[in-house]
Amino acid sequence: MLAHFIEFATNHYLLVGVFAVLLVLLLVLEMGKGGRSLSTRELTALVNADQGVVIDIRAKKDYSSGHIVGALNIPQEKVAERMGELEKHKAKTLIIVDSIGQHSGTTCAALIKAGFNAAKLSGGVSTWRSDNLPLVK
Repeated sequence: MLAHFIEFATNHYLLVGVFAVLLVLLLVLEMGKGGRSLSTRELTALVNADQGVVIDIRAKKDYSSGHIVGALNIPQEKVAERMGELEKHKAKTLIIVDSIGQHSGTTCAALIKAGFNAAKLSGGVSTWRSDNLPLVK
């Protein structure tokens, strides 16, 4: 199987090259859709300067097991119906946090489309934990 792939790639190197470039461009485009990604340091700086609000989109039980101080819990499936609650934070950056960063981009994109300034914590709560930052229960 691998020998066939290598033979194909060798015989059609231009086609394989174009495919690789298109794949990279698609990944870059998809990653950019969900707003900008923030590091834990950038999140902390925004919140400390009172310019950011953390929105934790994990399920209630995950949020209860440990969340970033001051984070509001709005489960991902409820964000659309609860956007009205976020209007008072429209002047700030809404920082979307999930478990490992897999769902925050979709939520960010929806909030940006609704007129909010939104960003996502790169890597979610797992990055927060790996940086040895505190979680509260």
